[in-house]
This record gives sequence, C-alpha cells and structure tokens, in this order.
Amino acid sequence: MYRTSAIQKLRDKLAAQGLHAMIIPTNDPHFGEYTQDYYKVRAWLSGFTGSAGTLVVTLKSAALWTDSRYFVQAERELQGVDIQLMKIKMAGTPTVEEWIKGTLAREDASIAETKVDNCTAAESAKFSVAIDESIFSYSEYLSLKAGLAPECDVVPIDDPFGEIWQDRSPLLFNSINYLPVGFTGEETSSKYAGLIEMLSGAVSVAGNGKFAYIVTACDEVAWLCNMRGSDVEYNPVAQAYAVVTEECIHLFAEIGRMEQTLKAYLAEQDVALHGYGEYVAFLKSLSGSGRVVVCSKGKISVRDFYALSGGGENSGDLAAGIVEDPVTGGAINRMKSVKNEVELEGFRRAYLYDGVAWCKLLKYIDDSLSNGRSLTEYEIGKKLIEFRSERIEYRGESFEPIVAYGANAALPHYSASEECSDVVPAMSVLDESVENDGNFLLMDTGGQYLFGTTDTTRTIPVGRVDDDKKRFYTLVLKGMIDLSMARFPKGTRGAQLDILARGPLFGEGAMYFHGTGHGTGHYLCVHEGPQSIRMEENPVLLEPGMVMSNEPAIYFNGRYGIRTENVIGVKEWKETEFNKFYEFETFTLVPIATSCLLVELLAPIEIEWLNSFNARVFNTISPLLESDEEKKWLAAATAPVKG
Repeated sequence: MYRTSAIQKLRDKLAAQGLHAMIIPTNDPHFGEYTQDYYKVRAWLSGFTGSAGTLVVTLKSAALWTDSRYFVQAERELQGVDIQLMKIKMAGTPTVEEWIKGTLAREDASIAETKVDNCTAAESAKFSVAIDESIFSYSEYLSLKAGLAPECDVVPIDDPFGEIWQDRSPLLFNSINYLPVGFTGEETSSKYAGLIEMLSGAVSVAGNGKFAYIVTACDEVAWLCNMRGSDVEYNPVAQAYAVVTEECIHLFAEIGRMEQTLKAYLAEQDVALHGYGEYVAFLKSLSGSGRVVVCSKGKISVRDFYALSGGGENSGDLAAGIVEDPVTGGAINRMKSVKNEVELEGFRRAYLYDGVAWCKLLKYIDDSLSNGRSLTEYEIGKKLIEFRSERIEYRGESFEPIVAYGANAALPHYSASEECSDVVPAMSVLDESVENDGNFLLMDTGGQYLFGTTDTTRTIPVGRVDDDKKRFYTLVLKGMIDLSMARFPKGTRGAQLDILARGPLFGEGAMYFHGTGHGTGHYLCVHEGPQSIRMEENPVLLEPGMVMSNEPAIYFNGRYGIRTENVIGVKEWKETEFNKFYEFETFTLVPIATSCLLVELLAPIEIEWLNSFNARVFNTISPLLESDEEKKWLAAATAPVKG
C-alpha cells in the first residue's frame, strides 16, 4: 500500500539523519485553516483527509491525533495502515509529547533502562524529534521543547518531502484581484493608519520610531491590501506575506499574477511590491537593523523567527528587538473582525441571495422526495451550488459542503463525494406507517460572494421521525433561539454566553463538543477570529460589528445528527445607567423546519421568535422567487407555529 511505502521512505530519511521521529501537522507557512495540496503531507502519509490532525512517525510506530469532529472518519480512513488513532480530549488519550517519549523509550530498550535521575537535561536528551521549520509556529516549537524535555530534543529541519514525495503537487499561484472600496468600505491607507495607531504602544519602545510588523496570514494580507485571490480552496486569498513599517506596507506576492488594476491601486496606497520568494531574505535584513519587530509567536514559523533574530537554537524566547503582538488575537485580526457598515450591508446582501438559493434547494428536495425520486447527498450539494451560481457575484463555496443523511449526520464534518455518497430516500421508499422509519438530512454549506461570506446549517426530517428525534431537534433549536435573543453588557466574552446555546441539551444530560460560534470573514475565510462563542475561555470581548455563527448541535454516533446554524452580528441595543448593552442581528434568511418540533418544549417567547424569523424569511425572500409555485412552497414552509 502506498501509505506504508511513503511512511517507510520517511523513516529511512529520518534514520539517515540520526533522527528518531517526526511530527507532521496540518499547516502551511501561513497557518490558515485550508492549505494547498502541496502542503498536505499528513494526508499523503496517513490517508486521513480531515482538515485537522497531527501525525507522528517514529522509526517503528505512528499515531494520528484528531478531534471529535473526525473520530469516525479517521477510523475509516486509517484502515489498512499501521497508524494508531488518538482521540483528543477523550479519557486515556496521551498528548503528543507523552506518546513520543513513551514510544521512543519502548523502541529503544537500552535507553529505556538508562537512569537519568542524576543527569542534566542536555545529558539525558537521547532522542531527536524533527519538525519542518517552515510550517511549525515558534510558539508550538517552544511548547514542544518544554513538553519533550529532558528525554528528547526538537530539531527544526528543512522540508524533507521534496525528495520522497515523487508526484507532489506544485505550489500554485493564481491571479490576484483588486476588491474595490465599494465592497470593503475602507481604503488600504486608512487601514494602515489604524494599524499604526493600534500598535503605537508596542513600537514606541524603539526610540528611533522604526518598527516592522510581520503579517503571515493570507486573509490578513488580503484584508489589509484590499485584494483577493484563489490560491487556497474555499478561501479567496493569494499566497502572500506583508511587513508593515513606519514607511509603508511591504507586500510579498507573485507580482506577475496581479491584475493591473490592483497594481495601480497598491501604488496609490504606498504599498511596496516584492516577489513572494523574497520574503525570508527581507526578514533577515531586519535583524540588527535597530527596528522593533512586532510579531505573534503563534503565527510566525520557526524558520522566519530565526531569520528575524539572526540566530537559531540560541536566539532565546523572544530575541532582543522582537516583541509580541500587543493585541490579543493579533492587531489586524482584531481590526478585521469588526466589520464596517459597508461590510455589514454586504453580509445582509449575501444572505439575501443565499437565502433564495437555499429556498430553491429545499423546494427541490421536497418535490423530488415527495414525487418518488431519491437523491444522493452529493447531488444535493451540487444542486445548491447550481442555484448559488445564478448570481453573477458568486465566487464559489466557502467550505466543502456537508450534506449528510441519517448516521452520516452524526459526523460533524462529513463530506460526500460523487463516488461515495449515501441515498436520501424518496417518500415512496419509506414506510409511512412506521413511526420511526424516517431520519434527518443535515446540510451545512456556505458561499463566497463579492460582498460577503455565508455559512448556514439546516436539518430537515425525511419521512416520519420519532419523538426522541423531535425532542432533540427542538432542544437544539431552543438553544439557537436563546442565544439569538441574548442581550448583554459591554465587556461580555463569548464563553459567558455559550451556556445559552448548550443549556437545553445539558438539561437532558446531552452535549456537543465543538464550539457554538466562530467569527466569519467578509468575502474571506468562513472561520476567523479572534472572537468566539464556546465553553473554553477566550479573553476577546464581543464588540458591535463582529459577525459569528450560532450553531448548537447534537450527534448520536451511528444514528443521526442535528445542527441548526444562523449567522449573527453584534449590534448596539441601548445604554442605561448601568452600562452599554448589545444584542444580536440575525443575517441568515433560510426557513427553519417546524414539522419535527415538539412545540410544548418551547417557551412562548421562543415560539414568538421562531414565527417572527420565518415570517421575515418569507417577506424578504418571496419577492425574489421566480414562480408562484416557489412562493406557495415558501409560504407553507414558513407558516406560523401555534403554541
């Protein structure tokens, strides 16, 4: 099998260099959620295609760590290869560092028996663990060094896969386009000025006023320079870096792929253009320049940090002249997370047209299944893309469509393919006399439009579902509604609101393990920070203009899954003698199914919210529908629920 052969080639290379193990994350040098195929080394070695995971290969063993979204998928894709699955946050699962130390000790019995109690850390480090210095952040490197000491040294190396991955995909650079201020709402020069002001406290220590702010995330570069690309699937970004100084923005990208309009715009905005391949050399030129270098240890690679610090292993935690980004989550990321009025209006427009496409899809599903035609999961996802494509401003999906029926819906990030796609049965196939013969169809998809990015999840019943399914459908919806109705004071963090979404499920002794809400980019990455709504503490405060998802869920492995997701934005509500108070605006305009509700579980105010939401969907979307049949279907789908 090719995976076994690939892993053996890696082991041979490690052994030849005196290395005992290698850690392979799901990263590229820009640390985005999605990567080009060129960087999908972990998937090539293991066969596991999920978007999150870490593979460790020793000379004799291998293990893969992933989270609850991918447990079932990983078990399936790791079949036939000797890689142990490690389920993150599950009882008994060792950390990467614990596993490496224990495994390497067992693989070398002589060292396992060696007493190290009276040795220094340097004397007792018996194993060398390799990392690719270009795709490991400096903070990850420091954490690994601490976690693996004293038994192991962490050794940053160049990418070793250029030699052993014979048919590796090339690194792609596509055209880079200008996104006009009519869509972005702010010129690059204005963003630059705002960034300088936000960084003023950190850079003032320079004395001479010289500084360099390092930007590695492609979406941050795209936002700052008002440009978009298509180098990374689902993310409208170009492979690019930026270094912001007191003089200008230095942009590192494939200049030959830039459209002329963008080049002219950037020249007007005092942006200096450099080739993508010139970035590391530019960082080296900053070493010893007297500038204060501002960067985030979590967003800069070991390679790039060493280039900045002018050293390697002995460069220290943060070398002299290098300071941590003073803004939690990153200065540009924080600025980007608070949308201006043009961007917010763009979101409203994006969800309007996305709502039209969704309504057409839901009617198509209803008509097909009712008239005896079964559909595949893959076919449904393609049909929604077809409806979205009717808008000239549509620029593709914002993530891989999740269309999952029955047991597949219990896999939070399930992905159907044309070759492997389950059938959603027509009504004639189901036995309508059997109360529990039906199941749920979960659809989580999003689109990219010139004026905004969308992300919506709807779960609909196919056939008659039993009261157990109805109960959990209602509880998930109840949590989504309760969070949507929240009003909260200035200074609130997402973790303080998370219980509103989870509370109804907690009352049944049930829960989901992923976050409730993630930030959403404006014609950028569908997942962005720094804000979030989740159980884990996040110090970032919710501010007006922040846009995020609201997606409680429940998953029963092997049976069914339910998730209902709207996208919401923080807005001002009112100011009282106590504080300023905020509330949420709901952008999503897709009807919520009501035929599978247990209405008695909803409070009157929740029923009122649901009826008001569905009525707004009808009043907003119906004028844009093309036929009376579509309007009639939508009227029925959004009919009010009686308490």
